[in-house]
Amino acid sequence: MTTYKDSGVDVPEGDRASALAYAHAVSTFASRKNMVGMPVEEKNGYGGFLDMGDHYLVISDDSTGSKIDLAFDVGKFDTLGYDLAAMVADDAVCTGAEPIAISNTIDVPKIDAKVIDQLMGGLAKACTEQKIVVPAGEIAEVPGAVARGVWSATVVGIVAKDRVLKPETVKPGDVVIALRGAVARSNGFSLIRKILLDAHGKEWFTKEWKNGTTWGEVLLTPSVIYSAAILALIGRHGEPVHVPVKGVAHITGGGIPSKLKRVLKKSGFGAALTDLWVPHAALVDVITLGHVSTEEAYRTWHMGSGMLAIVEEKHVKKALELLKTNGIEAKQAGTITEKPVIEITAFNGKVLSFPVK
Repeated sequence: MTTYKDSGVDVPEGDRASALAYAHAVSTFASRKNMVGMPVEEKNGYGGFLDMGDHYLVISDDSTGSKIDLAFDVGKFDTLGYDLAAMVADDAVCTGAEPIAISNTIDVPKIDAKVIDQLMGGLAKACTEQKIVVPAGEIAEVPGAVARGVWSATVVGIVAKDRVLKPETVKPGDVVIALRGAVARSNGFSLIRKILLDAHGKEWFTKEWKNGTTWGEVLLTPSVIYSAAILALIGRHGEPVHVPVKGVAHITGGGIPSKLKRVLKKSGFGAALTDLWVPHAALVDVITLGHVSTEEAYRTWHMGSGMLAIVEEKHVKKALELLKTNGIEAKQAGTITEKPVIEITAFNGKVLSFPVK
């Protein structure tokens, strides 16, 4: 049975490191007390808040992770920009903010202009679709520091102070809407790559997955970006609210148990998720090949549901209609419960239980 730790990723140590890093970050906050851009402490949130008067600037960072290694293996770089934009823009919108700009840094051992052109072309296309600009960036040639390439980004968003999402208002009976994902977002790829390496050898990405499609091709399917669709519900900066969303969880590293817990901890309630999307067939095949436990799978990948939004029952119909109009498949996946536990009915019928604490 293969676990995420077997692939070299130590989640508990990562959580410990994040806590230590955030403590150091918070130590800088006092230096801007009573100044423009004074930070607001938001532990375990989806972004950092800077006080700009009647609104906040929201800042968040992430990267394409080891999915970029697969891009180098396959020699295809034009879709990876969707993954990068999704990782940061979809975090920012979870706060209620409209993502307005993404800067990025590409670290490579040796610059190849053709690779950079494909990467940035994909990012530009993704950002244009989401109405996000790319005002700055950096290409760093750092031989010895990286093996192949690392692509990171920072998003800047804006939200009026009275429009910050309030997950503390979530209550039993509210509905959880699941937004459908593609194959896998830009996380958990270290485990995917290990499993397929063990099963098919070093050239695993050239092996056929199904119907003439290689493993490399199917796993480079870009992430769905949800930002613009969520903004169609909550309104862009200066627009009215169309659907009062209470909380949004972007399902990346740690899966539903980790990311939905961030939202539910503020209310103290739980959720019964009985009708999530079924994961893509390629991801199911990876799980089978690696003998990955169902619980480990839901802690590692989005498993078909890349984002969860919580609304009152009376707003579900309109929310689903607006999401569909904006190109996102979505459905009612469950409800908020009194019991502070996230219960997931998995794709294989197993019922998983994760405490909210």
